[in-house]
Amino acid sequence: MIVRSFKEIEGTDRHVKSASGTWESKRIVLAKERVGFSVHETILYAGTETHMWYANHIEAVVCTRGDAELTDRETGQTYHITPGTMYLLNGHERHTLKVKEDFHCICVFNPPVTGREDHDENGVYPLLTEPEEV
Repeated sequence: MIVRSFKEIEGTDRHVKSASGTWESKRIVLAKERVGFSVHETILYAGTETHMWYANHIEAVVCTRGDAELTDRETGQTYHITPGTMYLLNGHERHTLKVKEDFHCICVFNPPVTGREDHDENGVYPLLTEPEEV
């Protein structure tokens, strides 16, 4: 059994801040736990716009606080995301999150991330893996 808090992750290598400066993420469950998914608490900052495309991952996002507009760049459709709203990127959709008020969310990724990922120039997380245990 693993028990850990977001508070104890602050300031560790599990507390990742994006190179773009638009978000930070506390990675509470990672690939090294070998459970088939990862779980993060992510905050995207008010007034920012982040372009993402999880070409290598499926992501589910549940908003716990804040306000943002999600745009599916494949269709142009937009969604108003507020606390209690979930979105699932089950088709590897290219998307943009335009944040009106600091956006706090819980994210689940499959395959799990290692904690070292950041978006590349296309908004993609590279598919990183952990070495197999011997």
